[in-house]
Amino acid sequence: MRKKIAFIGAGSLGFTRGLVRDILTFPALANAEISLMDIDTERLNYAKKAVERIIEAGNYPVIVTATTDRIEAIRNADGVVCTILQGGVDIWRYDIEIPKKYGVDINVGDTRGPSGIFRFLRTAPVMVSIIEDISRYAPNAIFLNYTNPMAMLCRIMQEVQPDVKTSGLCHSVQGTAAMLARWIGAPMEEITYHCAGINHQAFFLEFKWNGKDAYPLIRKAITENEDIYNEEQVRNEMFLALDYYVTESSGHNSEYNAWFRKRPDLIEKYCTHGTGWNPGEYAYILKEYEKGEKTWRDNFIKFLEEPVNLERGHEYAAYIFNACFGDGTMYKFNGNVRNFNLIDNLPYGCCVEVPVLASRKGLEPIHSQPLPLQIAPLVNTSALCEELAVKGCLEGNPRLIYQAICHDPLTAAVLSLREIQSMTDELFEKNKDYLPQFKHLK
Repeated sequence: MRKKIAFIGAGSLGFTRGLVRDILTFPALANAEISLMDIDTERLNYAKKAVERIIEAGNYPVIVTATTDRIEAIRNADGVVCTILQGGVDIWRYDIEIPKKYGVDINVGDTRGPSGIFRFLRTAPVMVSIIEDISRYAPNAIFLNYTNPMAMLCRIMQEVQPDVKTSGLCHSVQGTAAMLARWIGAPMEEITYHCAGINHQAFFLEFKWNGKDAYPLIRKAITENEDIYNEEQVRNEMFLALDYYVTESSGHNSEYNAWFRKRPDLIEKYCTHGTGWNPGEYAYILKEYEKGEKTWRDNFIKFLEEPVNLERGHEYAAYIFNACFGDGTMYKFNGNVRNFNLIDNLPYGCCVEVPVLASRKGLEPIHSQPLPLQIAPLVNTSALCEELAVKGCLEGNPRLIYQAICHDPLTAAVLSLREIQSMTDELFEKNKDYLPQFKHLK
């Protein structure tokens, strides 16, 4: 029986190409109907061409459709993937530029803090409407979200539609695990780990090589190999202080705490010279996006000219779909779900990133051990800021948004309360056309 998988935001060409390729490597899904949806018709047409090329290369008996009608894409779907971006660079550049004017230096700004919170506020109305469409037109579907800010969006969607089988996915867990294995010379198939926390601030509570604790080897690699230390300066400093390794890159993590981006000399020392893919320079993602806007068509033409790679990648989505409505092979992954007795020392009901079991029964989160005490204050602060922002969004209450930003560690390290209020007011003014939930904005 042919399964239907919908891609909302299919114009995110890298995600769409990779995830479709992965899905079709599973025999039980190789005859799926792939329904592509985007509001950008040019990118949508490119996405359809990319998928058709994968289908042709693999000789898959697949049906692919493309539409700008979200309900048409979602209707009767077995699985839905979301990779949308709400608002173009003309609006979200202010998420980065306004805080910088006040002295808050942002690297990416898509997860938490003032930048992540306003990205969330813009995106939440659209995401809520998407999950409501799924509840109405594909109530049995598995809904997998890749859109950031992951934690706040998953939190609000699971509040509004708790019956939809939903999880948020991020590749930072498996990506970091592979990096740590490489540092100690271990084959990935010999590594096991337990990772838990919140999105982009989850920690490897266990990391083992052939059943033995590998943390002493990781510490030795970081302290004795300058190249390894420089690859992830911020994260390595956090590990040396906190004894557990965090999942997301140094650039991202420098935004989520008060230790690295509060003074120019610290930014210069820890956020500029690292050799990883994103050490932490100011406005990194904005610069990359502006560059991509000029080059994405040329890059797509190169894709059309190169041989198609049909090898399965490492994203979770295809494995989850195969477990839930493919051949039924169970699959454990790290997903974003609400904290209903999953991590005892994080706020009840907040969004956590924990192991989840995918099977014919759906998605079953697994209870995790409490976070170590030296990690819990940092993660609790972020989780509570996210709870404030979600509550403010649901109520249309700008004061709660201000208060969420007040407690953001980096913002609080740099600004006074009145400066935070002024910055928040400016961000509201620039975003008002995207915030229908805040009825006071005109």
